Amino acid sequence: MIKGNIASFESMGLVDGPGVRFVVFLQGCPLRCAYCHNPEMWDASVKKKLMTPQELVDKIKKYKVYFKDEGGMTISGGEPLAQADFVTEVFKLCKENGIHTALDTSGFGYASDELLDNTDLVILDVKELDERKYEKLVGQKMDMFKKFLAKCQEKDKKMWLRQVIVPGYNDTKESVLKLKRFAENLHNIEKIELLPYHDMALKKYKELGIKYRLDGVPAMDKAKCKELEKLLK
Repeated sequence: MIKGNIASFESMGLVDGPGVRFVVFLQGCPLRCAYCHNPEMWDASVKKKLMTPQELVDKIKKYKVYFKDEGGMTISGGEPLAQADFVTEVFKLCKENGIHTALDTSGFGYASDELLDNTDLVILDVKELDERKYEKLVGQKMDMFKKFLAKCQEKDKKMWLRQVIVPGYNDTKESVLKLKRFAENLHNIEKIELLPYHDMALKKYKELGIKYRLDGVPAMDKAKCKELEKLLK
């Protein structure tokens, strides 16, 4: 029986989808984003908590009283599409139990019809819209992201878009308006969020002996980020 490699849980999440969420963070990610704040979750060979889909959904069901009609569960990462078969089975069981499902993803990986048919909301992390800059930022080509986005559009999935805003990189009016134009060419976009970059993971990188590519870049000013977000309205 398939088992998921789970890094951690958050039982009362308030930002990863509508309402109160049970958030599952899966281990393993093929991207190496310059601003990643969870490098300890990159390596898929590191086994954390292994659970079957039924075991996980049984745990989630205990929190249904907190979800009410507005909340549900979200699978995040790492990159959840790296464990797509497991996510599919979990989402199928959630739908059987009347639990709203959200997929928080960078779009890097294959999503089957069955997976998306059991996904109520896709929270898509838009890393970068320029192909050359995307590859430099995350260490992979943009093809998978494009295919995933096209599949979501084909399936008419409800979507939230998110983008991390980094000082000196994409904290400009031009960059945010580019994101807006990108969104305007899509359908079923319910929300666009700008996430201010922070450098709180620097200690983790030092402990893991990994070079932090944004060392010296200050945290994004939250007030400026809010001002830039107004351009999206």
